[in-house]
Amino acid sequence: MMNVSVKSLRGVSRTWRSFSSRQGMNVFDRSMKRRQKDWASSLLDSSKYDYLREEVGSRVADRVYDVARTFPLALDVGCGRSHIAEHLSKEVVERLFLTDISSSSLRNRKKSDIPAQCVMADEEFLPFKENTFDLVLSSLSMHWINDLPGALRQIHQVLKPDGVFIGAMVGGETLYELRCSLQLAELEREGGFAPHISPYTAVTDLGNLLGQAGFNMLTVDIDEVQVNYPGMLEVMRDLQEMYGNEDGSVPATFQILYMIGWKPHDSQAKPAKRGSANVSFADLSKIGKLQSDQ
Repeated sequence: MMNVSVKSLRGVSRTWRSFSSRQGMNVFDRSMKRRQKDWASSLLDSSKYDYLREEVGSRVADRVYDVARTFPLALDVGCGRSHIAEHLSKEVVERLFLTDISSSSLRNRKKSDIPAQCVMADEEFLPFKENTFDLVLSSLSMHWINDLPGALRQIHQVLKPDGVFIGAMVGGETLYELRCSLQLAELEREGGFAPHISPYTAVTDLGNLLGQAGFNMLTVDIDEVQVNYPGMLEVMRDLQEMYGNEDGSVPATFQILYMIGWKPHDSQAKPAKRGSANVSFADLSKIGKLQSDQ
């Protein structure tokens, strides 16, 4: 395995910085996020906390298999400890690049039978040339990105024509139990409330973002994963009182947005020209009769 540091690719990375919106407000401290991921992945029992990443990683892999083709070269953006690759085979993905902002996550990644190379790089600045990859993957890392439109444009750029992006990210209804509890408690005690949970992307915005980045043949779907925690110490008393289960556990719902987008190519199916139809929608109810007459 070859490990490539982001320092050695700094010259290439600089090329892509124009994709990122410098004017926008940075909601997330990326250096702090790197330190947090380094710390989490270095824990001796780090796998104990990977249950959500494991589940979503397997569902992203299922969508790769649904495409029913072999990808000579793939990229996993924000791979963490590589929770997608362990569910894939080298018959589907022949070679894989793993990128993450955390060097510790890359060192402690899960092994798979796919030949892989690791590149320490920020999801917001991909250090790869245009038209490089047949497949780009991402699972549960894009909700920490400050410039999501710019990141999607970079993913589109590094894909080959007719390449596909398959990703998953946390959606806007995630942890609604916790958010409702915090808001009600703060309204009661303070007379107002402030946000305590990171902002998430709404499903209504995701299709537009993918389209603006240049993708076509878009698919966006929603899934929910509910995790039940053992007691109030894991969440809080208000959450227990409002949403607690009969067994005393506390539920936390994670809304997962799955997305698929293709880089345009001449071989792809295209919509027919406007006005080219030879059957009117008004005649749809008569189609069965017309066919039987023929």
